[in-house]
Amino acid sequence: MPRMPVDTVGLLLTGGGARAAYQVGVLEAIADLRLAARVNEPGSPFGVITGTSAGAINAAALATHADDFDHSVRRLVDVWKNFRPSQIYRTDALWSIKVRGGRWRVSFGLKWLFSFWRQKQPTSMLDSTPLAELLEHMVPLHRLPGLMEAGWLRALAVSASSYSTGENYIFYQSNDAIEPWIRSRRVAIPGRITQAHLLASSAIPFVFPIVGIPTQGGQVEYFGDGSIRQVAPLSPAIHLGAQRLLAIGASRLHEPQNVPRPNIHTGYPTLAQVAGHAISSIFLDALAVDIERMQRINQTLALIPASQRAGTTLRPVELLVISPSERIDVIASRHTKALPELLRRMLGHLSSSGPSGNEAVKASALASYLLFDAGFTRELMELGRADTMRQRDAVRAFFGWTE
Repeated sequence: MPRMPVDTVGLLLTGGGARAAYQVGVLEAIADLRLAARVNEPGSPFGVITGTSAGAINAAALATHADDFDHSVRRLVDVWKNFRPSQIYRTDALWSIKVRGGRWRVSFGLKWLFSFWRQKQPTSMLDSTPLAELLEHMVPLHRLPGLMEAGWLRALAVSASSYSTGENYIFYQSNDAIEPWIRSRRVAIPGRITQAHLLASSAIPFVFPIVGIPTQGGQVEYFGDGSIRQVAPLSPAIHLGAQRLLAIGASRLHEPQNVPRPNIHTGYPTLAQVAGHAISSIFLDALAVDIERMQRINQTLALIPASQRAGTTLRPVELLVISPSERIDVIASRHTKALPELLRRMLGHLSSSGPSGNEAVKASALASYLLFDAGFTRELMELGRADTMRQRDAVRAFFGWTE
């Protein structure tokens, strides 16, 4: 039976590669709390769903089953708890890497890499063909028009970054006539979401292949991970009509205050450390900044009389944020043996047992984005469940559920 949400609730799923398993644990806990509240509606509690990178894939999987939220979450849980790296990528481009003395030395490695890239011209470090095959079964995008027409879903949006123009694109699909918007370095494009949009949004720089997508006028532009230059990750859901917004992060947004931080990054940083730090900055910094911006706007609007507020396009948005309570790179350091051997060598995990202690954590920031392994994803899902259950009262209040 068709239904249209009166008060549109938005969902934002951020990027983070394999770290997005945390989001699935959060969603599983929300589904359980919803069942405990005896919510009889079969559809999704989210009228607007937006996502970036691996979060875009989770978002699209939820959207394509918006008529049955419990079913869509259980499908996601089943996929993420049984992951193997071979379901996401192949390491074909790395097979000719030579290892001397059990270590990929920086001087030799850089010389070899420049020579290899010049001769072979690979498009990326890893081949994401297995991911494309997985999406065919995991995300039935052909269902979206019917679900939107029936009122189960208002809009789906995924973000990708254009290597052609340097702008962040928000591709959105909706049955409503929602005017596209343009902001500094951000462009919104209406149209059907395709598998190419999901592959582009999740194409971590250098790691996965760049994806060509025809844009307005039929010209092909080339896109990569949507987290690049994504300065306002909350914005798409709000533009698409969300009045309340749940944002699920894929990493710790704030380090605890008044707690001594161990300096695990002693010594000269490795290339894997530098790459992990750079990619973490791409994925994580924008969300924390945008949340602070939203909170300041809400506080300012609360000081303005309702009569005067009516003359502005600004409106308060209720925001609930759930993010990991533990450091994901520390968790990843316990699972790096699951990476393909060549990746372990590239990232500094050089023996069958890998490094230990602080050395393992140093080399694990980048690894955490590529650890599509059941051991790692299940631990993140359990963390997502636990973090959500700790906020169960806030979750129930956000959705208006009672025990």
